[in-house]
Amino acid sequence: MKIAHVRERNAPAGTGWQLAAARDPDGRRWLLLDEARQGLVVEDPRRAHNSAVFRQPIMTLDDHLGRGLRVEALAEIVEGYAGAADDDEAIALAGDLQFGPPILRPASLRDFYAFEGHVRTMWERRGGAVPEAWYRIPIFYFSNVSEIRGPDEPVWRPATSEELDYELEVAALIDTQVHDLPAERGEEAIGGYLVFNDWSARDLQRDETTVRLGPAKGKDFASSIGPWLVTPDELQDARAGNGYNLTMTASVNGTELSRGTWADAQFSFGEMVARASADARLRPGDLIGSGTVGTGCLLEVKDEILKRYLEPGDLVTLAVDRLGALATPIVERPTDR
Repeated sequence: MKIAHVRERNAPAGTGWQLAAARDPDGRRWLLLDEARQGLVVEDPRRAHNSAVFRQPIMTLDDHLGRGLRVEALAEIVEGYAGAADDDEAIALAGDLQFGPPILRPASLRDFYAFEGHVRTMWERRGGAVPEAWYRIPIFYFSNVSEIRGPDEPVWRPATSEELDYELEVAALIDTQVHDLPAERGEEAIGGYLVFNDWSARDLQRDETTVRLGPAKGKDFASSIGPWLVTPDELQDARAGNGYNLTMTASVNGTELSRGTWADAQFSFGEMVARASADARLRPGDLIGSGTVGTGCLLEVKDEILKRYLEPGDLVTLAVDRLGALATPIVERPTDR
């Protein structure tokens, strides 16, 4: 399944998000899940008695997880509506919809550092070598969940920064409470994957890391996720290495600057979940970031093509095969914040 938060493009201000599932691989048609749920219950009232997913309105993925249900439970509605005609009122066209973050209020965001190509480049720029511990331990930091952006939502430089950078990543959504999972079972806690842009203010980050703490203000001003959540079963035939044989790219104003492969990760998401859940509970709605794929940021590649950091007017698009494309316009910092 591909799951997304959507609303009509011309909906009145303040209209809430609703949950939808893609009807085709390209995400051109979307099934509005609560309308579909209601129709299926009218068709057969026993559904509400036999399955929890039919008993209450389906508003957002956050609410769904909060009821103790996993992402895969939504398949009952998608499969029940599989034979519906495309002119059914529960089906909408992507062109008529605005898309929001696949999870609206993540409980937490742990971002790992799992691609050796990126890590090596970062250490070489500091005149050092990759620490031996990096090869043994999946390392992460906590980011800020109060500044989550969805598809097409603008991002701007922090007030004291001149060096705005993108970071090309994949994130996993935890959809069940777990703790102390072994690595071989870590992926059992994952409800789906999505494209993740871990924005960086490089000048702020550079100052913070000189004191061996952070990053903090170099990172916490924005994180973009989307355009939708893809359940693990959609990716199984591409399994390779410690991830999937899926291409990851980043472009600015239509020019490709970064290209990598998820399969190149040093650590699997199972290993990352194991590390994150050691002596700590992971909760439904937690996000786990992969870290930046090799060449996946301007700090690594800007001197070759763009020759600068991001500026207002730029359009950044991160894409991962099967996970979709996440576009972000860069704008001037608002004065009324």
